[in-house]
Amino acid sequence: MTRVALVTVAGASLLVGVVGATVSRSGDGHPAPPARVVAAPPPVPQTIHDATLLRRKPRCTAKASPFDSVAISVAGVIRRAPVMTPPRDALGIPGTPPLNEQGKNVFAWDRAQGTRPGDAHGNVLLNAHTWPHGQALGNKLLAGLHPGGRIVVHGVDKTFLCYRVTKRVVVPADKPYWDYYARGGRPQLAIVVCSGPRLGPRNWATRTVWFASPHV
Repeated sequence: MTRVALVTVAGASLLVGVVGATVSRSGDGHPAPPARVVAAPPPVPQTIHDATLLRRKPRCTAKASPFDSVAISVAGVIRRAPVMTPPRDALGIPGTPPLNEQGKNVFAWDRAQGTRPGDAHGNVLLNAHTWPHGQALGNKLLAGLHPGGRIVVHGVDKTFLCYRVTKRVVVPADKPYWDYYARGGRPQLAIVVCSGPRLGPRNWATRTVWFASPHV
């Protein structure tokens, strides 16, 4: 993907009681008295220990002390995608994940922006790759992340912060989009991926940008 002014991103069991009668003969050869029919107790559900049923989502928080992100979960899209921190290039363009299997489902976070999750102002700059065959993180975001979507940014020691997508925009790849780089204003995630027609190797017509604000 060509680097341009915006950013380069290429079943449960139940215990069932049985109703029955006992028919036997006494030891002297005479028939025993008619058996007494005893109603079984109502069925008792077996305790389910399936971890997937017992698991609960973490309680979301919209405030946290600034922290370094190590993974990002996007509801309905990806769970705990790793975060890497490549440097900017010589032109000051935020770095991107490697164009290989390792970088296919990874977010890049631009440390040079100077904004971390939990900061009071500015955009946390993130990007991911879109691949022609449609299997990279960027493709998944384009298909599944829309306004109102939930994003959880994970730090070390179980620190996390929740966001909701407030806006999704499409901009030309060959023109700067300065809103992405904002260092002031409300705290946000700003995520960008390549989108639109693929014009050639590493060359896509547009960029799709999501903005997300802290939200419980």
